[in-house]
Amino acid sequence: MILAGLLIPFAGTLLGSAMVFLMKDEMNKQLERILLGFAGGVMIAASVWSLILPSLEMAEESGMGKLSIIPAVVGFMLGVGLLLVIDALVPHLHLNDDHPEGLKSSLQKTTMMMLAVTIHNIPEGMAVGVVLAGVASGSSYMTMAGALALSLGIAIQNFPEGAIISMPLSTSGSHKVKAFLLGTLSGIVEPIGALLMIGLSHYLLPLMPYLLSFAAGAMVYVVVEELIPEANAGDHSNIATIGFAIGFIIMMILDYTLG
Repeated sequence: MILAGLLIPFAGTLLGSAMVFLMKDEMNKQLERILLGFAGGVMIAASVWSLILPSLEMAEESGMGKLSIIPAVVGFMLGVGLLLVIDALVPHLHLNDDHPEGLKSSLQKTTMMMLAVTIHNIPEGMAVGVVLAGVASGSSYMTMAGALALSLGIAIQNFPEGAIISMPLSTSGSHKVKAFLLGTLSGIVEPIGALLMIGLSHYLLPLMPYLLSFAAGAMVYVVVEELIPEANAGDHSNIATIGFAIGFIIMMILDYTLG
């Protein structure tokens, strides 16, 4: 099951990249919106029930008392801060951005998008790894159901990202196989980041409350900065809100009934 948790997010990128073989044009906008909304709902719910609440409970169990909130606050802000630094250092493009000034071709835009997506995938992989490490350690605060739901939410987010990288590469003249491979490679850092966290879990166990809330901060940043703006772009964005609500409810039910 841990292997499944590692590979599900990567599978989302792989399947999205494979759309280059099945679709001539862009992904249907309505489908993209509901997928992004659904992923956002799952990730926000997972950030609360699978990451922040376990962080608070583990800190309380360690005897911190009223100070149990400190790891959750510090870790969350560090997660948000890391993504802010990444966005400041890496040329940042949203999936729906037009060509910014200075970019001469759609190929250059896609290359920059691939770099940004790849770097953003690292903390997402770390988030999955932290939860899986908690499950493997026998923590009563984290469940495999919650870990798999988190992986699924990230996979759904990765699906349109994989397509948005591979398909423009193909239309710009790259061979479909090459476009597929480059799109897929953008997601390979997620299982690597997850494995790194699992491998270091023995040494990082005392910091687990901070790591859990750190992962929550990174996840919430991605939802607010990336998923919500992209899901609500254009007309009829209420379908994204419906997708968000469905994703949130499903994750909440999974965590409550199976946690």
